[in-house]
Amino acid sequence: MSDETTPRTVVVLAGGISHERDVSLRSGRRVADALLERGHSVTLRDPDASLLPFLADNRPDLVWPALHGASGEDGALRALLGMLGVPYVGSRSNTARLAWHKPTAKEIVERAGLATPRSITLPRDSFRELGATQVLALVLESLGGDLVVKPAMGGSALGVGVLETPDDLPRAVVDAYTYGEVALIEQRVRGVEISVGIVDLGDGPFALPAVEIDPRSGIYSFEARYNAGETSFYAPARLDAETAANAQRAALEIHTALGLRHISRVDLIVDAAGVPWFLEANVLPGLTETSTVPQGILAAGFTLGAVYEQIGEVALRDERG
Repeated sequence: MSDETTPRTVVVLAGGISHERDVSLRSGRRVADALLERGHSVTLRDPDASLLPFLADNRPDLVWPALHGASGEDGALRALLGMLGVPYVGSRSNTARLAWHKPTAKEIVERAGLATPRSITLPRDSFRELGATQVLALVLESLGGDLVVKPAMGGSALGVGVLETPDDLPRAVVDAYTYGEVALIEQRVRGVEISVGIVDLGDGPFALPAVEIDPRSGIYSFEARYNAGETSFYAPARLDAETAANAQRAALEIHTALGLRHISRVDLIVDAAGVPWFLEANVLPGLTETSTVPQGILAAGFTLGAVYEQIGEVALRDERG
């Protein structure tokens, strides 16, 4: 990675109207500060009605979206940036949309030959029309009672429920519907929870060291993710060398299978046999002070500013074709 820098004008997008607004603002501020320290001209902006005219009139060298939730990850904003011809960091609109929809991402990953927990996707209408009691009884009969319920689209563990007993399933499904019209119910895989960041610094994507996640409560909830002291992180993860390498290899294969680019995060559970199980992929990983991708970057021996800068250069190169 080169130490030479070309000053760029960068617009970092943060905030938005999703449930993850505060997290996005924290991510955006840290990206902006890191790029400022590298000598770039950085503007931090909320994605409001003035954004598109601003970008059209000012034509920055690069846009770095640090938006979490639907406003940044469902692909719509990326499509608009593409129409404007403004280079941006991260996956393209069509691939972002696939990864954002967890059931679709799981299907793609499974077709690529990688392990992901058995699951069912349950729209709210089916839950109502077919009878909640009958539907949930069939789910428990088929998948068992050790389950995780989450919104089919969303991040930061919002709306995620981990069942303590099968009787918790109805409440968990209702909670998931608070954040969207479709719930994903999947078997719980027990083991070591890890996140693997994928970055491209110019020679193609590669996996950062896995970061192990050990929440005090046992559940990596929204609070455990963003409140200091609620979770212990180990970077690199406390895995033997072969298991760690297998997890990194799986994460990179998932990144590739989903068609992601520049930067992503793959969340996995490594079971007792050392098998990494895919949970979800994030096309705009959190970059806050407690987020796992920055920890992976540091564990790899890089500095945050240099990595963010180089990712931006790769984005510019990709735009030029």
